[in-house]
This record gives sequence, C-alpha cells and structure tokens, in this order.
Amino acid sequence: MSELLETIEVVTAPNPTVAIIWMHGLGADGNDFVSMTNELDLTGLPGIRFVFPNANTMPVTINNGYVMRSWYDIVHADIGRREDEAGLRASQVQIEALIAREKARGIPASRIILAGFSQGCAMTLQTGLRHPEKLAGLMCLSGYVPLADKIAAERSEASLATPIFQVHGQYDGVIPMTRAVASRDLLTALGYQVEWHDYPMQHSLCQEEVDHIGVWLKKVLG
Repeated sequence: MSELLETIEVVTAPNPTVAIIWMHGLGADGNDFVSMTNELDLTGLPGIRFVFPNANTMPVTINNGYVMRSWYDIVHADIGRREDEAGLRASQVQIEALIAREKARGIPASRIILAGFSQGCAMTLQTGLRHPEKLAGLMCLSGYVPLADKIAAERSEASLATPIFQVHGQYDGVIPMTRAVASRDLLTALGYQVEWHDYPMQHSLCQEEVDHIGVWLKKVLG
C-alpha cells in the first residue's frame, strides 16, 4: 500500500460527521479550492471535514513532459484518445485510501462526497462510480467520465444510488462542452440521477455555480 497523499484539511465544526474529498485540476494543488469553504453557503449543515489532496507529480506529455501535479498523464489534446488507464487506476487507489481513512475516523461512506474540478472531476467519476458502497454524492465540475467504454462493466451496483452533480462551462476550451454532455448522457443512460447545470463561462467557476453547489449540498446532506 502506498503512503497516503498529502492533504490540506478544513473542518467547519468539531467532530465532523461529513467528509468532502475535493480533487484539484492539472498543475494545481490542494490549496486550489480551500477558499471555497468560505464561499459556500453551509448554513444548517452538519460539521464537514473538507479534505484537499495533492496529486503526485509526474511528467505530462501534452505539456512537453513538464513535471507537475497530475492525477494521470494526458497524452493527446483530444482527451478521449489514448487515455492513461494505468495512471487513472493508480490515482483511483489513492483516493480510495482517503475514503478508507475517513471511514476509519468515523464517517460512513454514505456521508462522504467526492468532488473535483477538471482532472479532479475525472477522478471523482473514476473512483465514485466504482466504489462498492453508496456515497453521499459526486460533485463533478468541468470534467468528464474517463475510460467511458469500461464504466458499464466496472461500475458498482451501489453507486447507482449515489447522486451526481455535474456542471460545465458553455465556452470551455479545455474540456469541450460536447464531451461533458456525452458524459452526462452516458451516466443517465446507465441509470444515474444526474443534476446538470451549464453556465456561460470557460474552464472555470462562477458565482451561480457556487450557489448551486450550496443548494445541492443541503439536498444530499439534509
């Protein structure tokens, strides 16, 4: 078993009963979304432990082999081609280890949310759809379903009960809107309950999205 990933933790109240494991995008780190803990409307929610892991560093092919934090290699500008299956599965194991740590700290799987932006969104879906227990939810920001041709065979039965929140920018030049829509349609066809929103933005976040996240958290954690 590899060592646990480095993480940054923010706790909203003593003895939290909910955990949100939030994965950053390519080249960023766990600090990227720490400020969101102050921007989200969490009124009325139980204590939450936000866990922001740092992906390991690796050479990223599309960036001329430059070494940066990355959940998996990206080998082609068309992200659906020549996916780094080994890298995706290795990071999945690391995220599963973080889920196991939260369970060991007393938070059941049904009160754990996986969240992520871009590459982190891909890892949320890579891990959450295969996790053998129902999770509290999957928060999928500006990303896509990786290894899409394998998910029907590999997804867990329990994951069908996990609610999915998926959002995307209409003008996203990094992960095209068409890829996100195809991912949404795949998930819906497989029987998942997907709450979808899109916004007039690029590969980023906007205030309306932050507001929608807060509403969704209250719905799935209420």
